[in-house]
This record gives sequence, C-alpha cells and structure tokens, in this order.
Amino acid sequence: MRQVMVRYRVKPDRVAENEELVRAVYEELGRVRPDGIAYATFKLDDGVSFMHVARTTAGGNPLTELPAFRAFQEGIAERCDEQPVVMEVEGIGAYRAFGD
Repeated sequence: MRQVMVRYRVKPDRVAENEELVRAVYEELGRVRPDGIAYATFKLDDGVSFMHVARTTAGGNPLTELPAFRAFQEGIAERCDEQPVVMEVEGIGAYRAFGD
C-alpha cells in the first residue's frame, strides 16, 4: 500500500478552473468505481491551496488511467503559483477515513 499527500497553490484567477477539473475526476471515479484507491481532495483556508490524499494498493494507481485525471494534470504547472509537492505519508491512526 502506498499513501501520499500532494499539496500545491494555484493562481487566484485559476481556483475555479482547478476545482472544476478536480470535480471532473470525482465524477469519473464515481462512474468507473476503480478498485485499489481511496482518494480525497481539500481546499485549504487560504482559498488557493489544495491538498490531495491518496491511498493505493500494490497494483499501481488507477487515477493515472482516468481521462479526467490526465486532463487535471495537463495544465497543473501553468495553474500553480506553487508547484505540487508529493510526500509519502505513514498512517498513525484514522477514524472513518477512507472507508475505515
């Protein structure tokens, strides 16, 4: 199992676009319902920073197969003031998170 957190800051005039792209990923996840992934996205209180948390099983990352996720990734560099930083995270505890 791999767990990651990705954090980035978008340009203020690109927030709505980023949210729309993220929502499209969740819409596709809802239709396709791939196994092997738990995923959540949060907008931070500054209104321009986002955090994605994903847990994938040992078979790769189903997100990378989704057209909506590829569309989200395509323009991320241009949308951001602060580029995405990917961090491996280790779970210490959870309550009702990711279906636990």
